[in-house]
Amino acid sequence: MDNTLTIANTPKELQFMLELLKERNNNHFMPEIDSDFDWELFLKLALHHRVFPLLSSKIKMLDEELVPSSVKQHLKGRYTQNTFQMLHLSGEMEYVSKLFSENDIHTLFLKGPVLAKELYGHLSLRTSSDLDFLIPIQHLERAEALLAGLGYEKDDYIETILNDWRWRHHHVTYYHPQKRIKLEIHWRLHPGPGREPSFQELWKRKRQTTLTSTPVYLLGKEDLFVFLVAHGARHGWSRIRWLVDIQQMLKQELDWSMVYSFFKTFHNPDVGGQAIILASQLLNTEITRKMRPFITGQRPLKLAQEAIFYLETMVNLHNDPVPKEVSRYHSSHLFSLMTGKQKLYFIISFLHPYPEDAETLPLPKKLHFLYFPLRPMLWVWRKTKMKKPALS
Repeated sequence: MDNTLTIANTPKELQFMLELLKERNNNHFMPEIDSDFDWELFLKLALHHRVFPLLSSKIKMLDEELVPSSVKQHLKGRYTQNTFQMLHLSGEMEYVSKLFSENDIHTLFLKGPVLAKELYGHLSLRTSSDLDFLIPIQHLERAEALLAGLGYEKDDYIETILNDWRWRHHHVTYYHPQKRIKLEIHWRLHPGPGREPSFQELWKRKRQTTLTSTPVYLLGKEDLFVFLVAHGARHGWSRIRWLVDIQQMLKQELDWSMVYSFFKTFHNPDVGGQAIILASQLLNTEITRKMRPFITGQRPLKLAQEAIFYLETMVNLHNDPVPKEVSRYHSSHLFSLMTGKQKLYFIISFLHPYPEDAETLPLPKKLHFLYFPLRPMLWVWRKTKMKKPALS
């Protein structure tokens, strides 16, 4: 049976980008570029997949007969902008971490500058548009007050009923209009339903970054790998940057028995296999013997092939409205990533009331418990109204 991923329907510009990002045993890479190669599309893909800092450092070594100087200059300019952006975020990260520490709020930074330093050794080689950090949920209100005192404004987009925000959502966003910095405070690593390690467990395994002079903490290596895989899979690996992060992590020394245990307990080992296969086949990352338990059977390969859909066009799951065909495919793919038990929890979660139920039938807050038995009828009512033809 052929275990090779099919990428024939991806743009050749994307395939060239992947070639540049691959792990290589030598530096004598001479790509073949057709006369109809679309350099404008290549640049759009580099920006969409957030890998332009790495591409800038790799493409400058190629002959100008292969790569137009305008392309090199554009990537170089973006690289410089990103360096300043990451320095800006790094300074704010250190400041927020110090402020929270002084107020007895333990903080774990998930991505941003700490990840650039941890995986690439330098701030400039990874992009980040915001700062994501995790705190214990019981400190959320105090953390929000501290940020408001610094001038951050809350993007209060979460609609909730019967405290479902605690598990249906996983972060809240703050923006500083003068500093032009966005922060995401997480109280969960991922949206629910689903089990996660407690903050106390994660804190015990934390590490301190060498990026800053004052203490700033990030997840332990094994926790970080599981987090990055679950995050990338949840977004369909629709940005190559997330896969390059996995490529970098696979080169580190990890306790693979611990990683497997974490996937078994909180996620799905097949999702770990999906990430490993994608990194191996698209980026030439080595699969070691200790990684092989993740890629046994055909399911990890099937999940990896399903993710190629997101690379065939520039799918952006963050910009609404997402095209209907993409939304349908994504919903189906997310369901396929789950274990049987996770699928059961997911289906059961639909029985918990949604804010839309309160919009359909407003009730006093003390009677909100009635939405549990009423939910099926309210759901049918909304669906019926949506299907009714408009009167001419």
